[in-house]
Amino acid sequence: MSSIDWTDPVAVAEVLVKNAVLEDRALDDEASGALAESGNTLVSCIVNARENIVVAGVKLAAAVFPLIPGNIRVESFVEEGQSIETGGNIAGIYGPAASILRGERIFLNILGRLCGIATETAEFVRACQGTGVEILDTRKTTPGMRALEKYAVRMGGGVNHRFSLADMAMLKDNHLAAAGGAGSLAPVVQRLRERDVSIEIEVDSLSQLKAVIPLEPDRILLDNMSADELRRAVSQAAGSGIYLEASGGITLETVRAVAETGVDGISVGMLTHSVKSSDIGLDWLYTKEGK
Repeated sequence: MSSIDWTDPVAVAEVLVKNAVLEDRALDDEASGALAESGNTLVSCIVNARENIVVAGVKLAAAVFPLIPGNIRVESFVEEGQSIETGGNIAGIYGPAASILRGERIFLNILGRLCGIATETAEFVRACQGTGVEILDTRKTTPGMRALEKYAVRMGGGVNHRFSLADMAMLKDNHLAAAGGAGSLAPVVQRLRERDVSIEIEVDSLSQLKAVIPLEPDRILLDNMSADELRRAVSQAAGSGIYLEASGGITLETVRAVAETGVDGISVGMLTHSVKSSDIGLDWLYTKEGK
């Protein structure tokens, strides 16, 4: 059984960068090795944003540098979750030139990915401002990077949904099919209640919703419903105390209309499964002092 806490972004980052260093053969970098003595020159580097971003993961990405000989130091200039504009400085990296070159790409790959997720999440949160709706992530994450990606969602102002299959019993469409339909879920729900776990049930129609509400799950996922259907679903579940979550192809252009239907949360898979990495650069500033 693994001793790693897969929910801890720091612990996961350590595992991730170890594998990334092996994958990239960072210690066998011929170009950096060929610099010879000039590769030992102490340099200062500036990590900067080449577009407007929300910062997430500087220290997580920097976990690569202790694995590379050279005593590289990383200093963050901004708070995690802070928005910075194009050209803004994110961090400084100090150490031998060749050592920094060996870890540069791994550092930027991880940081760009996490900043991209935080930035996209912040845009969804901003689009729903004033509605009280939570923007939720999903399990549609990069294998092995879930803790880091969900951390980035938090830095963007989003809310983490369940981390793994063990965190909440979520009865999705295929579970309903296996059980014989929404009307046959009562025994399944009863067994789950005996195990004292939270329960969420996915429905894709108002008729399914009607059958599920009496089961009193903690949450109901309203999948691929129109704004009008969502409003009717909210009305139908009024007074039940059940958390209503909208999901299914929701974009930045449509999220506000969904939020205004009265649902409690909106899950957005694209926050992690198809987000664009932020454009982040690393510029070299040689100094006589080597600081």
